[in-house]
Amino acid sequence: MSNVELKQECQGKVLHVRVTEKLTREDYEHFMPAFEALVERHGKLRVLFQMDDFHGWSAGALWEDIKLDFKHFNDIERIAMVGDKAWEKGMSVFCKPFTTATIRYFDHDHLDEARQWIHEGVEAGKEEARVGGGP
Repeated sequence: MSNVELKQECQGKVLHVRVTEKLTREDYEHFMPAFEALVERHGKLRVLFQMDDFHGWSAGALWEDIKLDFKHFNDIERIAMVGDKAWEKGMSVFCKPFTTATIRYFDHDHLDEARQWIHEGVEAGKEEARVGGGP
């Protein structure tokens, strides 16, 4: 079972990524083709990155994440990071040099505010679809 659940919103212009436990290289192998297909189709994306009971990355996954950051430096417009741990909040600051995206951190109890911010100014679309499987 994957530790990553992907759901596209606003006709694919927003990608909701929900991560749990520890991300592995295999999670990125599952995630990357779906992410790249959306970038190819829509250009710049907005990402709602929701961390639930998240424990970070394996060494292989961290390398995949770094490659993603460099390859898609300009492909993400906004990132809303949602979590509940101090290191997760710190991660939103750490990520800023690796992207041109505007990044904001939200605590779990402000998920609705994060969702509102990530959708702000994007044409509202009713389409929501899971991307690449997941629970």
